[in-house]
Formats: sequence, structure tokens, C-alpha cells
Amino acid sequence: MIHDQLRDWTRIEIERHPSPSEAIIDSQSVKSAAMVSQSVGFDAGKKLKGRKRFMTVDTLGLVLRVLVTAANVGEREGGKQVLKRVKQSDQKISRLTTIWVDGGNDYEPFMQWVMNFCRWIVQVVLRPEQTFMFYFAQKTLGCRAHFWLVDGMSPIGSRL
Repeated sequence: MIHDQLRDWTRIEIERHPSPSEAIIDSQSVKSAAMVSQSVGFDAGKKLKGRKRFMTVDTLGLVLRVLVTAANVGEREGGKQVLKRVKQSDQKISRLTTIWVDGGNDYEPFMQWVMNFCRWIVQVVLRPEQTFMFYFAQKTLGCRAHFWLVDGMSPIGSRL
């Protein structure tokens, strides 16, 4: 996949191993356009009709996998789906050992599933209400986040 190769080159360019050892997973609900009817649901927690993006990035903020679903898909179920996609790219993520998640995935069966199915350690980070995964990647891990989906105003975000 071209994206995977570009991510590898970026990591090598800044003297990092091509395969990340840690990743971050988070989701974002986005209001859908009025004429969109496919894969649209209602996120009761955010009181929003639309879609939900589940994103997995490395600690630099470089995208590993993205999954777009209806907004009514739960954090844990969407998390499982996107992590299955990450796991399928096995050779590209051979060093991956730790997945950082927020409080929405702090649920014992989900954490057990990740450890049993993916063989990764799950680390839960509880964070202030108004921060994003990108802030976590930048400040907590001391890395510069290159994540361009920060506020949902990306070209992709405007069509979701």
C-alpha cells in the first residue's frame, strides 16, 4: 500500500524504525451532510447524527489504519474492527507491542480481546475532557504529531 510505504519512509527519515512499537487509537463522531444516507447512525453520547472515524496512529501521529462507520457503532466494537485491520498488516507492524486508549475503551472484555487476539498490551490514559489523541501524542509521548484530522475540518471530514 502506498500510504504504508510513505509512513515507513517518514519514520526512517527521522531516524525511527519503520515499524512502530506503540500506537494510539481514538474515535471521532462527525455530523454527516444532509443528503448522505449510507452508514449514518446516531451517536447518543454526543447527540449527533452522522458517522464515526476510528483512527489508529503511531506515536508520531502517522496513520496506521482508519475505519469509518455509522455514528452509533460503539467505541469498543469500532476499536476491535480497526485493530483487526491493523493486525492484518502484520509485517508492517511487527514491533507493535502497546496500544494506548482513552477511557472509552477502559473495559475489561475489550482489553482482554486485544491481548488475546492481537497479543498487544493495552494502556489506558485518562485525560481532560477537552483534549484529543493528538495532544496526547504530542505532549505525553514528547513527539510531534503530524495528524491532519485534528478538528474534523479536513477534506475527508467535510464529506463524512
